Amino acid sequence: MNLIAAPVYLSTADSQFDAQFKARQHWSADTDAAIERRVADILADVQQRGDAAVLEYTNRFDGLAATTMTELELTQAELKAAFESIPAAQRDALQVAASRVRTYHEAQKKACGESWSYRDEDGTLLGQKVTPLDRVGIYVPGGKAAYPSSVLMNAIPAHVAGVGEIIMVVPTPARKDCTATGAKGEKNALVLAAAYVAGVTRAFTVGGAQAVAALAYGTATIPNVDKITGPGNAYVAAAKRRVFGTVGIDMIAGPSEILVLADGSTPADWVAMDLFSQAEHDELAQSILLCPDKAYIDAVQESINRLLPAMPRAEIIAKSLNGRGALILTRSMEEACEISNRIAPEHLEVSSCDPHRWEPLLKHAGAIFLGAFTSESLGDYCAGPNHVLPTSGTARFSSPLGVYDFQKRSSLIEVSEAGAQKLGKIAAELAYGEGLQAHARAAEMRLK
Repeated sequence: MNLIAAPVYLSTADSQFDAQFKARQHWSADTDAAIERRVADILADVQQRGDAAVLEYTNRFDGLAATTMTELELTQAELKAAFESIPAAQRDALQVAASRVRTYHEAQKKACGESWSYRDEDGTLLGQKVTPLDRVGIYVPGGKAAYPSSVLMNAIPAHVAGVGEIIMVVPTPARKDCTATGAKGEKNALVLAAAYVAGVTRAFTVGGAQAVAALAYGTATIPNVDKITGPGNAYVAAAKRRVFGTVGIDMIAGPSEILVLADGSTPADWVAMDLFSQAEHDELAQSILLCPDKAYIDAVQESINRLLPAMPRAEIIAKSLNGRGALILTRSMEEACEISNRIAPEHLEVSSCDPHRWEPLLKHAGAIFLGAFTSESLGDYCAGPNHVLPTSGTARFSSPLGVYDFQKRSSLIEVSEAGAQKLGKIAAELAYGEGLQAHARAAEMRLK
């Protein structure tokens, strides 16, 4: 098969650049109306019938033949057995990655996740109490691919935050060629091993909208949680959107994105493969190169042509690059940084011989990877920072998944008698101005 991957070539010097780039950048996050209706029906059914509905949908959508919910729960013994069954190299890789992720999030907790308080001059205590959520649900995608790294990235910061119970759901669809009665799902040993290493409390082989509904509303078997995190398909995204308010959610994830900001000093093959690393996720994934060197852009295109045929997911990569990829010639690295801020990408690689020169100019990105040796894939698996990142430009106002997503903050106020004399008059004045007499009187009653 002769595949061609030709990301559109654009130049910021072209008078039509803004319009051309906007057309390339556009992706509608709106879920198909039919999916929304189907998800609404599933959520309502699970809320009403509980386990029976979860079992029915799981058998239907994943091709299983389970007769009880017990068959869909993974025991701690199974998780441990999965860990012991995988090759030693995989066990070591999981444990090292988990250790690095844990160390990073422990530092994050110290920086922003601790309670604090102070007393002002009249003895009034003011502060903030930080407490963990009681129970969270983590959704781990399954089916087309297995994502043990997602288990680590969701469960470990929850543990570091102090969450009491972590409930994992992961679809395990039966093989398409399996038609036997009593078919069992394909359980990925590396995913189960990751759950063991990350300390997941309970795990269920349930996916889709029914899994989100079970976590949000609770059933006789699956406990309801306080928050649901983790990526999924369009049905999962639609379900998370609909249950928000009943539970918290992390974010609504769109297709994967990478933007490489290059000065031409990195080997072109490296950058081409970095563009592939996101394109191979999905036909809708977006890979963009920003560079002020036309000869280097041409070299990257040549690398794309030469390296693509050897890639196992070449067809997906080609569709992604042809449909949404872009190689953009900029007037300067400064202009490249400005365009990057407009895009606010999920993953931003600064592939430069002097990345710290450009990092101060970069304001919006899910994660920033500095220098030629910092491939995005290292962040996906084992660098330490979280790989659950905002997409579709939402890095303009949101952040990576972190310890803070599994905590909540309560304000602490203890007003002294002296403080009540000062604050009471101020509060009463404002309350009368708002027409709330009881508020005013409650403050005035404490005045001497």
